[in-house]
Amino acid sequence: METVPARARAYVACVVVAALICLSPLPGARTPWWAVLLLALLYGCCEQVAARWRFAGTFYPVLLAGAFLLPPSAAALVPLPGALLSPVDQRPKGLRRIWRAAQLVVCVGVAARVHWAFGGRDAVVASDFPYALVPAGAAVLAFCLVLSALDGGILALAERVPVHRAWRGLFLRSPAPVAVHGLAGLMMAVLWNSPYGPFAALLVLLPMCVSWWAFAQYHRERAAHRATIRALVQAVDIKDGYTRGHSERVGQASMMIARELGMDDERVEVLRFAGILHDVGKLGVPTRLLRKDGPLTPEERRVIELHPEYGHEMVRGISFLGEARAAVLHHHERLDGSGYPYGLTGSQIPESARVVAVADAFDAMTSTRSYRRARPVAAALEELERCAGAQFDPRMVAALRRALGRCVWHPAVTADEARSPRVLPPGREGPPVSARPEGHPDSVGRSAP
Repeated sequence: METVPARARAYVACVVVAALICLSPLPGARTPWWAVLLLALLYGCCEQVAARWRFAGTFYPVLLAGAFLLPPSAAALVPLPGALLSPVDQRPKGLRRIWRAAQLVVCVGVAARVHWAFGGRDAVVASDFPYALVPAGAAVLAFCLVLSALDGGILALAERVPVHRAWRGLFLRSPAPVAVHGLAGLMMAVLWNSPYGPFAALLVLLPMCVSWWAFAQYHRERAAHRATIRALVQAVDIKDGYTRGHSERVGQASMMIARELGMDDERVEVLRFAGILHDVGKLGVPTRLLRKDGPLTPEERRVIELHPEYGHEMVRGISFLGEARAAVLHHHERLDGSGYPYGLTGSQIPESARVVAVADAFDAMTSTRSYRRARPVAAALEELERCAGAQFDPRMVAALRRALGRCVWHPAVTADEARSPRVLPPGREGPPVSARPEGHPDSVGRSAP
């Protein structure tokens, strides 16, 4: 969203108009301004704390408590100051703040109107249980639907994510956490109207804050793992100048294939890690072999073929990688059993490894290296399809073709620039574009032994 397309800006403008409509007061509704100010201040403080903890999210219990306590137009005011003043890391900062504020105003305004229409305000004032759960549940559902719809729209327009995938994924993830926040908000609203007053309502937030802090710690731990992964990949890129940037692109291609196969978001992320880390074992291979321009001897080839096992040893203790560890070990296996390190065949090869194998070969063929020119994307796909069934899983190859039909692949020069890549004119390219120097274990298709 750093460079925002015109259609996304128009979409944000439409949401801002919808927010202004939500802020228009209903006839006959009295606004308790002290409650609006207190809830808005509380929400703003929560947003600042979240930014300090570097927690990606927002504190919905306060917003939903406002939806249960206040008239719709007053409830829609609660998120406005906090969203407009919350810290933003990415540009354009102003547009992002406006988008977030307008989105939350619409979500809270719609939820409050649904709660009002179901008679929820009277039920909250009278502490009428379990009837109060019905309008509260309807309001939470409306909040989830609007939040998912708005987020899906901006993803589709600004990030070009397919609409059905964006909305389905967002809505499936939102009901459970928002329902928990909704219950906390309902408890706040009921206690707010009790003899104990707003102070008792604020006590509801204490256990939520503790759980929120624990969740933030979990995210920090994940971020530390990812930083470690990036450091390992950078070390590989420095050591093997031929493949600089290769790991990140293999991770991207693996993610595209996984999404096309209908895998859930958590597994897609694991496959991305698998692609990024697939060559980490090259840290255990002598640099002179990785950078050798000529043919490899049988002994040198056996040394390089140990890199999947080296890589598996390096990552097997990182528990959150899951099946990515198997991909690191088996991404050079082939369906016909001629691969390494164990010569597995067909379904014996883990699915994650079959995904990474296709992504690895595709990027190798479409990247310019010092020993040969890049092959066009269409030609690389034809080569993969020619080798499907013997070397590659046909499902993975077909999934990659479908994914590339909807987005543009940007191959890059991955050779070490200091070595002056030898890009020959047409007709004098030297070795086949699908291969490293003859005898290299990363070769593809006809050039493979």
